[in-house]
Amino acid sequence: MSTHKWMDKICIAAILLALIVTVIFMNGKNIGIVSATKTSGYEDRLFDNSRVHNIDIVMQDWDKFITSCTDKKYSPCTAVIDGKKYANVGIRAKGSSSLEGVTETGSSRYSFKIKFNQYEKATNYYGLDKLSLNNIIYDNTYMMDYLTYQMMRDFGVSSPLCSYTTITVNGKKWGVYLAVEGLEKSFLKRNYGSNHGNLYKPESSAVEVENAENTVNQDESDESSFADANLQYIDENPDSYSLFFNNAKTKIKAKDKKRFISSIKDLNNGTNLENVIDVEKVIRYFVVHNFVVNGDSYTGESAHNYYLYEKGGKLTMIPWDYNMSFGTFDVGDSTTAVNTPINDALNNRPMQSWIFQNEKYTKMYHKYYNEFLDSTDIIKRIEDTKELIESYVEKDPSKFCTYEEYQKAVRVLNSFCNLRVKSIQGQLNGTIPSTSEGQKMDRTSLIDASGINISDMQDKKIPGGGGAGDNELNTVAGK
Repeated sequence: MSTHKWMDKICIAAILLALIVTVIFMNGKNIGIVSATKTSGYEDRLFDNSRVHNIDIVMQDWDKFITSCTDKKYSPCTAVIDGKKYANVGIRAKGSSSLEGVTETGSSRYSFKIKFNQYEKATNYYGLDKLSLNNIIYDNTYMMDYLTYQMMRDFGVSSPLCSYTTITVNGKKWGVYLAVEGLEKSFLKRNYGSNHGNLYKPESSAVEVENAENTVNQDESDESSFADANLQYIDENPDSYSLFFNNAKTKIKAKDKKRFISSIKDLNNGTNLENVIDVEKVIRYFVVHNFVVNGDSYTGESAHNYYLYEKGGKLTMIPWDYNMSFGTFDVGDSTTAVNTPINDALNNRPMQSWIFQNEKYTKMYHKYYNEFLDSTDIIKRIEDTKELIESYVEKDPSKFCTYEEYQKAVRVLNSFCNLRVKSIQGQLNGTIPSTSEGQKMDRTSLIDASGINISDMQDKKIPGGGGAGDNELNTVAGK
């Protein structure tokens, strides 16, 4: 009899405990308990886009650090992110041509990288291992990177998280920056889980390879050949793809190289495509990528500024570096930029051209383009972003443009996107030629953009900005 009484008491206690646990979970936020789920990580903290954040860099020898920034070597500092302190983290300048551009203007507004575990391996920001702080150089709108990453992610493309932040140095105002999630282990885990694949950051021969301290397998470096940046098949020799393997963000083994080369071969031959390409994600990537007209990219002359993810032999593109998009890299004829063709199959760019070599994939591309235009209100995005950052831009002590130039740039961006949407709608319904050849033969139906000046979106006084001149907006190596 006593045994039954004890069992009853145990059952009642268990029920009460379950009720208490349930109440705690339901009201955890109200009593200060943070959920241990994915949303408790960095993605909902620094990358909360409902506000502008603050990062205070505390460093005794800041002036000395700034004078040596071009060395791109890490120095210790304390980063205080929205009031939370992270001591003894690494900070260095980032960039290549943009870094030189800052130096040549006499400015100290460099872009930076913060590596949380540079000196203490256990240090991270709610799981984030590396953070880029972009100085928004060449972009008078302050929005090009931000808008593109937002549209990419909302359209189903794995993209870096980003948010606006003010930077202070030892408590003194420094400038408004774009905080961007580093494409490292934390990015891979967030998007692909712990059992993720390999990540590559290739660069063409015309562009300095960044992040040397972060690459794996750098024993051999052949800087004389960067043709593999186009993702063209060369041969079966792994050394022919050193640009990828020497700049991998993950550890690459011999079997990984063999699998990678096999995928590149199939890609170039147009065989086994659905096993070597993440078809849907790559098409979605190129829809947004083409919309923002970025000549400083894989589809531009230099074939760079992209990451390549691979798992099980399947390849996909990851966006990176859009601060000279919306036609501003190849500053020239605004009408040509606004009407950039959506159906050009680019020579020597197999990761793009496969879409137009098969009617099935071309139809998918058009379908996703219509979906993108229907689901994306780019004008509202611009207005919302303007409302978020405008007062901060006005007070930005180190900005590369005047506040009036910023306001003008945003107006031009708004007009450019309005006209770009109209042109793409015409190209999709057949009223506007959708290839370069077609537009050369008949320009009468093109959307007239002569009323805007694309260069107003970019500070041309800064060395290294922009690229080709008039009528070169659609030029690609080998085309």
